Amino acid sequence: MENSRSNYTYESVFQDKSIDISKRFIADVFLWMFIGLAISAAVSLYFAANTQLLSYLINPVTGRRTGLGTIVTFIPLVFVLVMSFGLHRLSFAVLATLFVLFATAFGMSMSFIFLVYTSSSIMSVFITASLLFGVMAIAGYTTSQDLTKFGSLLMMALIGLIIAGVVNFFLQSPQFSYILSFIGVAIFVGLTAYDMQKLKQIGASVNRYDASVKRLVIMGALTLYLDFINIFLNLLRLFGSRK
Repeated sequence: MENSRSNYTYESVFQDKSIDISKRFIADVFLWMFIGLAISAAVSLYFAANTQLLSYLINPVTGRRTGLGTIVTFIPLVFVLVMSFGLHRLSFAVLATLFVLFATAFGMSMSFIFLVYTSSSIMSVFITASLLFGVMAIAGYTTSQDLTKFGSLLMMALIGLIIAGVVNFFLQSPQFSYILSFIGVAIFVGLTAYDMQKLKQIGASVNRYDASVKRLVIMGALTLYLDFINIFLNLLRLFGSRK
C-alpha cells in the first residue's frame, strides 16, 4: 500500500515537472519569436525613416536595389541555412546570435515595403496576419488530430511554391504573382498549425531543460517567425494599398 502510494506520488511529481518543462519550452519559443519580430520591425522602421540609410539599399534615382540591397535581400536565407545545418554543432549562444543577426538583416530587407505600400495598410495587414497566425497556432496546439500527413503535403506544396516563384521571377507576371500569394497564405496557415503541434510534441518529450533544448527553442522560434512573416507578406501582396 505504501509502495503504491509512493509510486503514485513520484509519478505525479514527475508528470507535473514534465508539464512545467513543456510549458516553459513553448513560452521560450514564443518569447524568442517575439524578440525576432520586434528586432525586424524596429530595424525596418528605422531604415524606412532614414533616407540616407535607405539609399544604401535602394538607388533613389532608378528605384532599384543596390548591390548591398541585393545582398541584404538574400543574406537572411544564408543565416537560416547555417542555423539549420549547424543545429547540433553550434552552441546556444552562437545560434541565438545568428537568430538576432537574421532578424536584423530581415528587418533591413523589410524596409522596402514602406516604399511600396501605405503605412496604414501595412499596419492593418500586420494585425490581420497576427490574428490569423494566432488562431492557427492555437488550433495546432489544441487539436487532437495528427497533422503529420498534412505537414508532408504542405512541405511538398511549399517546394512547388518556391519553384513557381523562381519561374515568375523571370516571367514577371502580376496575375501569376497574385495566385501564388493566395496559395502562399494557405500553405503557411497550414504550416503554422503543423509546426505548432510539432513544437508541442517536442516540448512534451523534454525531460531536462539543457543546452540542446535551448537550441531547439531558437529553431522553433525561427520556424514560427518564418510562418508568420510569410503569412504577412503574402497578405500584404494581396490586400496592401500601394502608394
